[in-house]
Amino acid sequence: MNMHQPVDSSFRSSVSRSWASADDGRRRRLLILAAILVAGAVAAWLIFGGSPKAPPQNPDAGHPSITVIVPGTTQIADSVKAVGSIAARRDMPVGVQGEGGAVVAVLVDAGDYVRKGQVLARIDRSVLEQQVNQLQASAVRARADAALAQSELDRAQSLVARGFISKADIERRTATRDSANANVNVAVAQLREAQARLGRLDIRAPESGLILERNVEPGQVVSSGSSAVFRMAQDGAMEMRALVAEQDLAGITTGQSATVQMIGSQTAYAGRVWMVEPVINPQTRQGLVRIALPADPALRPGGFASGKIEVGKADRPLLPESAVMGDADSSYVYVVAKDGTVERRNVEVGAVSSSGVAISSGLSGQEQVVQSAGAFLNPGEKVRPVLNTPQK
Repeated sequence: MNMHQPVDSSFRSSVSRSWASADDGRRRRLLILAAILVAGAVAAWLIFGGSPKAPPQNPDAGHPSITVIVPGTTQIADSVKAVGSIAARRDMPVGVQGEGGAVVAVLVDAGDYVRKGQVLARIDRSVLEQQVNQLQASAVRARADAALAQSELDRAQSLVARGFISKADIERRTATRDSANANVNVAVAQLREAQARLGRLDIRAPESGLILERNVEPGQVVSSGSSAVFRMAQDGAMEMRALVAEQDLAGITTGQSATVQMIGSQTAYAGRVWMVEPVINPQTRQGLVRIALPADPALRPGGFASGKIEVGKADRPLLPESAVMGDADSSYVYVVAKDGTVERRNVEVGAVSSSGVAISSGLSGQEQVVQSAGAFLNPGEKVRPVLNTPQK
């Protein structure tokens, strides 16, 4: 029996250690489970109202801050924009007045400034010159016959008192004298007619002005039925024939000042409305406004130009350029409504100056208009407007 006692003691010791190890594992699992339950309870308490109430938050705190302005209205010069072309104010075609013939000389070219009555081209005059010479000789002969008839009448009258000449002879000689004087008048009239026809062979400028076109060359045969051989602008004066929308014509009257600029040029020309044509094109719904311009070589007829007609003063909202945007359809701005949402508003742009962009229609001036950063906004988006009060 004593031989087995050490074995039993060792066995009991091993069993005791196994039970102790098993107890330690259960305790660790219980501790982990207890920790999980406590964490779940704390989370539930926090979620379902167990945490202290947070202070109230600003409902707009998450919305972007946007600078807005309330532009009001400013009295500015109201204007109407138009496009059109440059033309001679008085476009004068110059043709052949007389019988015509072969052109022997052209004395001017396009771009020359000519005086009234100046010869522009000469037509062959050899035939008419011979006719004039013939009629001059006829006039000289008629005057000689008239002088002879007057002399014979004077001698006959001196012999009447002596009884050598009868009254019948005096009356016959008087008639001869009158007929000779009439022949003189006929010959002189025929001579003047031929001289006038000879003078009309010279193509002359009807008025002083600028030659716009030369449509004739030496050797060309022309007649009174030919088309114009020259075109000229009377006094060299030009105009812009501006096309204006029908709704803008009511505010335009003669005498209003205008500014005209050629396409591709930085030079602005001061002009004045001198005619508003009464007819509106039924297809385009546009009318023609004629703006008188000073004579200037840079103003070439046919050139395309843009114009701005000052039609008076008006109270308009004035916005910075950063507030006005545009696309293929129209110009527009972003307006912040009372509920903080962004709204797109189509506008019509008027005069643009260093002070800003005048809005002809689409705004009353009392709206909150987004000053800048409009390109980053979308209609309907919520924002927090920050009013920018411009310094006067």
